[in-house]
Amino acid sequence: MTKALKTINPDIHFRVLNALEENPHITQRELAQKLGVSLGGINFCLKALVEIGHLKINNFQKNSNKSAYLYLLTPTGLSNKAMLATSFLKRKMDEFKALKMEIDLIKSKIKDSNLMNGSSR
Repeated sequence: MTKALKTINPDIHFRVLNALEENPHITQRELAQKLGVSLGGINFCLKALVEIGHLKINNFQKNSNKSAYLYLLTPTGLSNKAMLATSFLKRKMDEFKALKMEIDLIKSKIKDSNLMNGSSR
């Protein structure tokens, strides 16, 4: 595992690859806003993804907008995105289950409290 890969949060790694696959023409600023990550964080992540071979970035030299880029997932990036999607989904499902248990516990406590106080809802 390279140093760059160790420093990328796996959720951000997946979300960036997913967003770039959906829209390879997205700007770094748009990507940062979409994912709720700082522009510097997105820039760091994109550079790391290029370094580990998950992403290629093409600049359109003939385009009047010199900051126009095309982000392309490499075959390695695509297969890694699939693995990241599986682990992302598992983490989110685990978080959901834990949150649901916490909500159910709080609802139960409120219900018990209301019953002990003589009120019912």
